[in-house]
Amino acid sequence: MPYLLGVDLGTSGTKTVLFKDDGSVVASKTIEYPLYQPKNGWAEQNPLDWWHATCETCKAVIAKSGINSKEIKGIGISGQMHGLVMLDKSGNVKRKSIIWCDQRTANECEEITQKVGAEKLIEITANPALTGFTASKILWVRNNEPENYAKCAHILLPKDYIRYMLTGEFATEVSDASGMQLLDVPKRQWSDEVLSKLGIDKSLLAKVYESPEATGAVNEKASELTGLAVGTIVAGGAGDNAAAAVGTGTVIDGKAFTTIGTSGVVFAHTSKLSIDPKGRVHTFCCAVPNAWHVMGVTQAAGLSLKWYRDNFCNAEIEVAKGIDKDPYYLMDQQAGRIPIGSEKLLYLPYLMGERTPHLDPNCRGVFFGLSAMHTKYHLLRAVMEGVTFSQRDSVEVLKEMGVSINEMLACGGGGSSPLWRQMLADSFNCPVKTVVSKEGPALGVAILAGTATGVYKSVEEGCNSVIKLNPSQNPIAENVSEYQKYYELYKSIYPALKNSFSKLASL
Repeated sequence: MPYLLGVDLGTSGTKTVLFKDDGSVVASKTIEYPLYQPKNGWAEQNPLDWWHATCETCKAVIAKSGINSKEIKGIGISGQMHGLVMLDKSGNVKRKSIIWCDQRTANECEEITQKVGAEKLIEITANPALTGFTASKILWVRNNEPENYAKCAHILLPKDYIRYMLTGEFATEVSDASGMQLLDVPKRQWSDEVLSKLGIDKSLLAKVYESPEATGAVNEKASELTGLAVGTIVAGGAGDNAAAAVGTGTVIDGKAFTTIGTSGVVFAHTSKLSIDPKGRVHTFCCAVPNAWHVMGVTQAAGLSLKWYRDNFCNAEIEVAKGIDKDPYYLMDQQAGRIPIGSEKLLYLPYLMGERTPHLDPNCRGVFFGLSAMHTKYHLLRAVMEGVTFSQRDSVEVLKEMGVSINEMLACGGGGSSPLWRQMLADSFNCPVKTVVSKEGPALGVAILAGTATGVYKSVEEGCNSVIKLNPSQNPIAENVSEYQKYYELYKSIYPALKNSFSKLASL
């Protein structure tokens, strides 16, 4: 029986999962590592921590499984996107990686926009200049650490550093490279125009592959450290969201997924390139060759509910301990007793500013319509509905771009809530399903590895063979019309408060 290995390099830790070719889990291991914040708004990690975690998790899953590592046909790597890894000409790390959530590069984003042009930048890279993306991090090092930049011979993304350590190859793939702001997303290759205008030497960048292509094989040194067999194929892999898309079967037109984690994501597959000229959503190459994905982001989705839990639900937290339940389970029960619309109470989930659709760092959370008759459970349901409406904002932008959504998958912590799933189904007016497997990105890149090694004929066939869905929650007609009324009002609140948010920020 062929086995496939998925390595998921996250921000808090690396999770390695060994799968059978039917998608069932054989063994899994996670190892965590630190995040360094030398200044407010900065975020860095040591790439060697990622590599050590990869080595140890690979050894652990092979030992747990009891199989011969030669039975592993291929390896796929998923990774946190946008991180900057700089190596010298000997392949040694020059400085800690500046990772995706680092916010130090506002000046460099202005520099990129000025040098490339705002419209041209979106036309080529499909996105406006953002502090999270890699290009601005490269310029920051050049502007602030010229000695490190001068000694840099190779620029890699986090997961591609692990690939280099496994294979000795400098390679990346289109989904992760899309988040660097250096890729011509329509053409799926490095943009000579952007690189020239920014003064970045193309030779610093890795060769670009499609996600299910073979990019190298495990070498002898890596084999000794990981327990993997020499010659095991390493596939292109994918950035974390693109990997999650494969792991949920979101690989054909009409399919999308909503993730309600700390932030919220609406991610849709499209075989037709579509770029929002206003830059409200991200367009990236996806892990399926010759296709793309469009993604809207809500800054404080699950974070809004966690904030509410931590500040207003101490009683539920204590009761949950006593009955061995998750506090969110009890909160769901209470919110479910409140009618749609929370009896004329709305919530704007802008605790951390907002990305989609407003691109406004100054907006903040709002309860609108608060009355003396409202209880804390009205506020609780309003928070859940407000997050649902913020996710719908993303759906509406995608529809405006011509991206169709016929079926929605629910992922993340919020996706485990039947009440929240029903809110999504009713607000989006489409069926909402969950995936049986909880392995997401690790399963996704294992499928890509299976495609690279011939276990599956294509990514789509691999998903059809492996992905199993739970029964859907369908929209309820009377709920759809009720949510529509509140959503229309929700949409009108931000424009009415936009100037006030700006004034508040300047106080």
